[in-house]
Amino acid sequence: MKRSRINEILAEGDAFIRSHGYVMPPFADWSPERIQSDEAATIRSRGMGWDITDYGQGRWDEMGLFLFTVRNGTLSDLNTGRGMLYAEKIMISRRDQLSPMHRHDLKAEDIINRGGGDLMIELFAPDPDGGIDRTSDVTVPCDGVDRTLKAGGHLCLKPGESVTLLPGIWHAFWGEGADVLIGEVSTVNDDAGDNVFEQPIGRFADVEEDVAPERLLVSDY
Repeated sequence: MKRSRINEILAEGDAFIRSHGYVMPPFADWSPERIQSDEAATIRSRGMGWDITDYGQGRWDEMGLFLFTVRNGTLSDLNTGRGMLYAEKIMISRRDQLSPMHRHDLKAEDIINRGGGDLMIELFAPDPDGGIDRTSDVTVPCDGVDRTLKAGGHLCLKPGESVTLLPGIWHAFWGEGADVLIGEVSTVNDDAGDNVFEQPIGRFADVEEDVAPERLLVSDY
């Protein structure tokens, strides 16, 4: 992705988030220079901040996701079971824009439709080897109530609704009808090592530096 396009997407996404009444943390507005300073060492080490990805495929309008990691614990805390064991993100899935099929080995996450269109999630259970089970039903809790779908079934989350995805559950998602503001509350987030995709794609965008960045992405750290 060209940096100029990333700058445009970031401005559009920031405005969309704020239009829903979500107030961003102060470091969302920090300049590239400040985010690279000693003051921001924890922010960088924990992968907090802006994240715009086309999964390295160069088809942002068709496949991509807009994210901001608001807070994040550490894997060392998670391994000991004590400390900051949680993370929070705010995200945007654009209308008909696919976040491709993947699973997490460590992270359990609540995915919440915070407003906009419907959030559609395609779901599969894992097979014994961690691959996709294309025959068995899959059961997921939705706001405290279990829902069971056929393999590859589409779960529709209306604004205000949420689903809990435990480690191993395969999922892909997209906005339907309009762009969707998504909240994510999870255990510690490790985007560098805890995303297993069905297809051989990358987690982060390949950036072409045609202009200076207005804000740094977590992948720039």
